[in-house]
Parts: sequence; C-alpha cells; structure tokens
Amino acid sequence: MLFRKNTSFSENDFESVLQACIHGDNQAQRVLFKQYFGYAKSISLRYASTREDAEEVLNEGFLKVFQNLGKYDLQQPFKPWMRTILINTAISYYRKHGKHQRDTVTLEDAPYTRFDDQVLEKITADEILELVQQLRPVYRNVFMMYAIDGYSHREIAELLAVNEATVRSHYVRARTRLQHLIKQYYPDLFPTDWGVQSYKQNEN
Repeated sequence: MLFRKNTSFSENDFESVLQACIHGDNQAQRVLFKQYFGYAKSISLRYASTREDAEEVLNEGFLKVFQNLGKYDLQQPFKPWMRTILINTAISYYRKHGKHQRDTVTLEDAPYTRFDDQVLEKITADEILELVQQLRPVYRNVFMMYAIDGYSHREIAELLAVNEATVRSHYVRARTRLQHLIKQYYPDLFPTDWGVQSYKQNEN
C-alpha cells in the first residue's frame, strides 16, 4: 500500500506551494485556491450568464488547474496560464449547456448605435458586466476574449474552432447588442435626439 509523502512548503514561496500541490498536498492546494480565488472568480463571472454558472466554471476550472500543474512552466507568469484554463473551461461549459441559453435582444431590436467612451465611463464595471451577461454565450465569450482579455481574432477562432470571419461577426453583434442594452437600461446617459444624430453621423 502506497502512502502519500508529506510535503513541506512556505505560503510565501510560490514555487514550493506549486510543488506541494503537484504532489497532492491538500493544504497546499487550499493555499493556492485561497490566493487565486478572487482572480479566478472574476474571470468566471465575466464568462457566465449567472452566478450559479460562474461557480460551476470556477470549480471545474480549479480542478483542471490542479490536474495540469505538472505541465506549467515556472518561467512563465502563472495568472495568464490559469486564465487560459478558466476561459477554456467556460467555453467547454457553454458548448455543453449553451443551447439552453439565449440573449434577450434580437438583432432586429438592436439597430446601429454609436457613442463615445464618455458613456462607458459613467457606468460601473459591475453594471457593464451585468449587461454583458445578458448576451448569448457565444457572443459574450468572443466579446470578453477580444475586448477584455486581449485575444486576437485568430486566437479566438482557434479556441472556438471557427473561422476568423465568424469571430469578427460575433464581435460586431456583441457590440451592437451591448450598445442597445446600455441605451435601454441607461437612457438618461443619452440626449433625446441621440439616435437620429448617430445615424446621420454614420451616413456622413
């Protein structure tokens, strides 16, 4: 019968925590979980429609992190490596469950809109996140990956197994619907003739 070897680590020594986690040390895993819980949760919330979905993505994502720690290159930053796993977990989750999700705004309900960055500056990050969570998962994922997490259209296409043209189309649709939602929920941010002016500016 094999017994798990006790490992020693220091909470202030990241490499020793990782090595202990790789050897299955439960205490070290709790330390790593605690240290990166907030970061992982913020990513999960960005890619989820509900907090319940975010919890599922978070738990499954951490499980995959622990399962793949042996493949992590210590010469590379840990957060981007972890972020990739969490985003891939979210994508897989919605491939499995996304058919039960749909956005509340149809394309016909979301005509062309345009506004400057001053509008976004008047809305908190949490308020924007709540609106983004109303988008279809495929649109939300593309928007978050490109606009927030810095993936290129080509990288997103590879992760989603689609072509770049599809990614660009999803991103445009996501922006259009998000803009419509902002105007719908925060009409006071726009002048009464905003829609007409935006249309005319676009025509010119």
